Amino acid sequence: MTPELLALTLAVLLQGVQFVLYSALAQKQVGTKYAASPRDEPRQLTGTAGRAQRALNNHFESLALFTPAVLVITLADKSTAFTAACAWVYLAARLLYVPAYLMGWAPGRSLIWVAGFLATMAMLLAALI
Repeated sequence: MTPELLALTLAVLLQGVQFVLYSALAQKQVGTKYAASPRDEPRQLTGTAGRAQRALNNHFESLALFTPAVLVITLADKSTAFTAACAWVYLAARLLYVPAYLMGWAPGRSLIWVAGFLATMAMLLAALI
């Protein structure tokens, strides 16, 4: 397994952990009865539960860019020390992003997001070289 694929695998596992965290926080806020219902009447999550939901959604969005970057690097056989480092920067940024969002760090959260985004873009550019 390439370092980039390993980072992708760990990023998806992190998303699973985020989903469990979000689910627990949301259920605590809205109650078990509502969580088990068809949720015909939506409820807006607030506080930490709302931030956990937004962080999870952001992870889905970032994986939509990171996954193709990893696939391009892997399928084109362009894995290098640089692309591996980019993949690890992305994963580290995602790991830091979760507590940064949950604790409401500003502008730190945005700077962490930028690091992961730039690492992903650098991987794609490296694949073209």
